[in-house]
Amino acid sequence: MSVDAEDPKENRLYSVSELSRELAITPRSMRFYEDKGLISPSRVGTTRVYSIRDRARMKLIIRGKQLGFTLRDIKQYLDLYDADPKHSAQKMLLLKQIQKKMRDLNAMSAAISATLSDLENIQQSLLNSFTVDAA
Repeated sequence: MSVDAEDPKENRLYSVSELSRELAITPRSMRFYEDKGLISPSRVGTTRVYSIRDRARMKLIIRGKQLGFTLRDIKQYLDLYDADPKHSAQKMLLLKQIQKKMRDLNAMSAAISATLSDLENIQQSLLNSFTVDAA
């Protein structure tokens, strides 16, 4: 096999319907991410075509959204990917974003625990009042 041979996978193009189906998102979502500058599909005539790179970026976008990151956070991360060949700035940004997200989630978890405790106390007080009234 020649080292100069191109990998056909690297040149694979996806239509919006193919890629949206594979990623389990709507074509409208893909157009939205394009409008926000997160992906830049090529065009064949008037048809959008997505490369392997666009597919990888879409996977990162979807994963970032699942983890609760904002589109701004995701865009910063994606922009660094192209700017830093060693990806050290990208990794540092991701680390900081993860640490902030963890702090936010821990604070939310503490607030939820406190609220649940308050609700349980109120519930118990109300249940106790029913047994007192019945006696």
